[in-house]
Amino acid sequence: MASSDKPLGWKDIEVGAIVTEPGGARQYRTGDWRSQRPVWDRSKCIKCGLCYLFCPEPAVKEDAEGYFDNDLYYCKGCGVCVRECWTGAITMVEEEE
Repeated sequence: MASSDKPLGWKDIEVGAIVTEPGGARQYRTGDWRSQRPVWDRSKCIKCGLCYLFCPEPAVKEDAEGYFDNDLYYCKGCGVCVRECWTGAITMVEEEE
């Protein structure tokens, strides 16, 4: 950065990793900083879709059989899906390095 007599203003700083248009978050891999991730137990899942409906990051996807699982590229490990799953089919596990 070049030295200047006056400090930089907010208009002088480049935009970086900011979603500036609808649907633009798909181009960023936002799940990399997660410390825990949800794991589904299909034997307990009743395919109700509450995990899908309440996920704030649309990181829960439905497969061809109607079961749900997470897209780890976007899942931030917030645990909302675990709290909303009343059958206990989803648990949080520590992320492995």
